[in-house]
Amino acid sequence: MWWRLPRGGKLWEESKGAKNKRAFKKLIATGKVHGCLAFAGAEPVGWCCVGPRGDFPRLERTKALQTDWGERTWSVTCFYIRTGWRHRGVATALLKEAVNVARDHGAKELEAYPVQPKRDGTDMPAAFAWTGVPHLFEKQRFRNVTPPGNPRDIYRKMFRARRSV
Repeated sequence: MWWRLPRGGKLWEESKGAKNKRAFKKLIATGKVHGCLAFAGAEPVGWCCVGPRGDFPRLERTKALQTDWGERTWSVTCFYIRTGWRHRGVATALLKEAVNVARDHGAKELEAYPVQPKRDGTDMPAAFAWTGVPHLFEKQRFRNVTPPGNPRDIYRKMFRARRSV
């Protein structure tokens, strides 16, 4: 729900826990949430949030993530991979499906906002890698479109117009 709130700070603190869960369930019930789930058998092991950029007002309030975007711009805003399932390709599979979801819903482009891994090569704690890491998006042919000097990376994948049959 972080990206869906118009601002963080006090509003985020007041919304944590049960209030966010209720708000998210309401969005799901009304069909206003897009995302991808990963399962191992019947067990859910991962989640990826994807949707129209306009559904995530916090992106516009974060200076480093402001871009030229239109109504057909979609965003991948977060991943959650259960402990024990990380580093096993779950995020890659989720991103592949998120690309399909965006394309199938008419997206012209798909943006992502990964965090840079640690310079020493050690794993970043999962709590800080929830928007993904650059390599994940590079494998799916997203391009780094980060403006020079910008403190946050911005990656974009463009979709070709579909041919009518």
